[in-house]
Formats: sequence, C-alpha cells, structure tokens
Amino acid sequence: MTTKAKVITISSIVAVLALAAFIFFRFFFVYSSGVNAGDINYFQREGVIFKTYEGKMIQSGFRTNTGNKTGLTSNEFKFSVTDKGVAEELMRCSGKYVELRWRRHMGTLPWRGKSQYIVTEVLSVQQPSQIQQMPPFQE
Repeated sequence: MTTKAKVITISSIVAVLALAAFIFFRFFFVYSSGVNAGDINYFQREGVIFKTYEGKMIQSGFRTNTGNKTGLTSNEFKFSVTDKGVAEELMRCSGKYVELRWRRHMGTLPWRGKSQYIVTEVLSVQQPSQIQQMPPFQE
C-alpha cells in the first residue's frame, strides 16, 4: 500500500468516526432529563409522512411583581412521545393536571417528533379540583 493510499484510508476512517460521533451526540445522546407538571393543553397525533405524537403542557406560574405588573406567569412545555402506551395514556388526560418524566436530546429526528423533549412516562394524573390553589396575591 502506498503512502497516498494509507493517508486516504486513515483520513476516511477518521471522517467516518467523526461523523458517527456527531450523529450520536446530536440525535441520540440524552442531554438532560427531568420531570414537569402542569395542565395538558392538547395532545395529538400529527404528520404527513411520519405520524408522531405531539403535545403541549401549560405549567402553573409564579407570582410576579415587576414594575406595574402583578399576577401570574405561565410557561408552555412542548413535547413529543415515542411510546404508544404513554401516548394512549396522555390522550385521556386533556385538561388534567399531570406529572411527566422526560428526556432531552440536542436534535430532533422526523420519526421521533418535532420537540427535543421526549416524554417517557406519566407519573401522576389529577383532576383540576384536586390541586391546591394558590392564595390570592397580597400587596
């Protein structure tokens, strides 16, 4: 094998390994994981080629007192689901207060869903009347 052939072979191997590492860390490495709680706003199956389960949770807010504004803020948590069992459970939870366990990937794949956040488990489901309400804001 000539020196030129060795350089091309080694360069090709390094390039393939670098591409494989990039793909793994971008799409399959779990960047973070955690639990979020809130009210399920919607949960649906959508897509043209790849049918994926997508949902949005409204998380209860915190009291704010910045300038002339006082009140509550809310956060939206958009997520995808790959497990059909978890998806069927969430289909029955619209409008309910749920706790969801999720994992986050750095990139999205079309067959995994639109969100970097993938819900893996439903920890609890509560009716809205079972949730403790926050006392009114006092200035």
